[in-house]
Amino acid sequence: QVQLVESGGGLVQAGGSLRLSCAASGSMFKIHLMAWYRQSPGPQREEVARISSDGSTNYPDSVKGRFTISRDNDKNMAYLQMNSLKLEDTAVYFCYAVVQPTATQSNVYQYWGQGTKVTVSS
Repeated sequence: QVQLVESGGGLVQAGGSLRLSCAASGSMFKIHLMAWYRQSPGPQREEVARISSDGSTNYPDSVKGRFTISRDNDKNMAYLQMNSLKLEDTAVYFCYAVVQPTATQSNVYQYWGQGTKVTVSS
């Protein structure tokens, strides 16, 4: 089992910055993918950044140029640097990981954190 714990959310003024962190712990051989999603009031979660084990990243147009995802494979951490925040960035941000539990088991499993709230004020 793997646990993901987010931190770093809070209240920030529009134009400001926040850095979110995600700590992964538990039984892991390899984290293939780490990503950040957000959810505003409503059922839909939107992916805002992803980073593969080789460091390749991807962002939707809504955050491209403002958000940067990074990871520390030694520490099993992922980060989301958010700059030039806008009112519409207000949401609960979730960490997501795709994990291979052992070297001999090719199956991978998906995990979600509990979320951290980001509120951008005018």
